[in-house]
Amino acid sequence: MVTGVSVVGAGLLGASLSARPGSPAFYVRSISVAATWTAGGLASGPLHRGWIQSRDGRFHRPVVTPFLTGVGAFAFFYGCALVARRIPFLDEAVARVLVFADEGSDGPVLATALVNGIGEEVFFRGALYASVRDRHPVVTSTAIYALSTTTTRNPALVIAATLMGLLFGLQRRASGGIQAPLITHLTWSTLMLRYLPPLVRRGQRGPG
Repeated sequence: MVTGVSVVGAGLLGASLSARPGSPAFYVRSISVAATWTAGGLASGPLHRGWIQSRDGRFHRPVVTPFLTGVGAFAFFYGCALVARRIPFLDEAVARVLVFADEGSDGPVLATALVNGIGEEVFFRGALYASVRDRHPVVTSTAIYALSTTTTRNPALVIAATLMGLLFGLQRRASGGIQAPLITHLTWSTLMLRYLPPLVRRGQRGPG
């Protein structure tokens, strides 16, 4: 089940980013990717939300720390985007991704990104992580997560998937569930879509 979903989802992901930005085909294919990840994750077994232990020894669901982690991850990638503007092939790769935000409607683009973020966590940090729990799950789930983005033929996405996949995997291991990486993923995605496109547009215009 997990292997089949990985292959199908990766293929659909590549197809979604080959569609014209803002077109109905883009939204249909993107929702299909999210549906594949989510359905595959739910069908593979029960999901766990996870817990973290506070200093007083009590256990609670992770909320604040994952949110702040998402903000920190965004700040890191924002800095990386500033550096990427000086590296032509990375600058072009980032621009190719963000054109979907520029040419689409803000609401649908954000909704599509968040739905896909949920689906990815349900599958990669849920079903996939559980299926390889005895075989270095953080490294293995991160490698498969990054490998799935190679169908987009975009180095910026592969790099982002590798770095964030490792972070999400560590959160999954620390908390024992998907709630922490899910909150971090949604926070990071929202901030990236809100603040990165203006930065890239300014870079394309050049100084002044």
